[in-house]
Amino acid sequence: MTTLHDAAVRGFASDNYSGVHPEVLAAIAEANHGHQIAYGEDAYTARLQEVFAQHFGESAQAFPVFNGTGANVVGLQSMLPRWGAVIAASTAHINVDEGGAPERVAGIKILNVPTDDGKLTPELVDREAWGWGDEHRAQPLVVSITQSTELGTLYTPDEIRALADHAHARGMRLHLDGARISNAAAALDLPLRAFTTDAGVDLLSFGGTKNGAMLGEAVVVLDPAASEGLLFLRKLNMQLSSKMRFVSAQLIALLEGDLYLRNARHSNAMAARLRAGVQAGLADGTIAGVTFSQPTQANGVFATLPDGVADQLREAFRFYDWDAAKNEVRWMCSFDTTEQDVDAFVAELARLT
Repeated sequence: MTTLHDAAVRGFASDNYSGVHPEVLAAIAEANHGHQIAYGEDAYTARLQEVFAQHFGESAQAFPVFNGTGANVVGLQSMLPRWGAVIAASTAHINVDEGGAPERVAGIKILNVPTDDGKLTPELVDREAWGWGDEHRAQPLVVSITQSTELGTLYTPDEIRALADHAHARGMRLHLDGARISNAAAALDLPLRAFTTDAGVDLLSFGGTKNGAMLGEAVVVLDPAASEGLLFLRKLNMQLSSKMRFVSAQLIALLEGDLYLRNARHSNAMAARLRAGVQAGLADGTIAGVTFSQPTQANGVFATLPDGVADQLREAFRFYDWDAAKNEVRWMCSFDTTEQDVDAFVAELARLT
């Protein structure tokens, strides 16, 4: 097949823009021999259970799915009765970027709480954690957090434990959207279970696509008592892959060794380099009028730009507005972002400001 795109084009719009890591491609090719039983009864999905148990504990059970929205919808649906509601930050992906799927497909009411940094606290949870027994109110039964958050910030294990304890004491469960969970592990320099299983998380979505996979995420049940019917809900929600071995093989490639960490450490380092380059430009006067709107803790940089600069800069490097009214933008780095990409981006920003 003829290549249909310019492989030299680089950008900072999303870690979904990157290609597939060569080791993941090799894993797919290795799994592509002979016949294997369909719908998850294959050797790769069986091995995946062992790999997830190594990272999250013996009780962990993984259900591979196609994408992150599917993981969140299926996982949350398994945690809730029909009358249940989820408390989440207003910036949460389940509230903003999933086309209403949790509400339209899963029938889940999202009770969103405004936050400045994308993180919930027990005090913020309590703004919506009320009304149990009131037949006129959707019952708040799950708290959902994102790690790392949609604003690129991180929860510490202690912060997650505090949320878990707070939720559990009120009869609620804790869900974690881990679309960028590997970036969090790399930034915190902690095992995955340290801020999930050991911190009281009941169920999570494990992201692979943003960290070098072609496609594929997993719903990971950490507390079996927190989830019901996943075996049926995955199919019901059109997230059951017939050739599941190819999804599982990708996640094995990421997690069996340290590829998930290598990729995440690199993308985090490129975000740090980008921020440092802009800061250096601000210090020496080659860049003007740029401010940072969030700390850079993982692989995303959030900044505000002078009027008109974003559109000019996008002529060379694609990226997204985060809040156009404030001239706030988001720059995301990927496992394949290079130092040359970052330096060229900073140089173009300097030219325009």
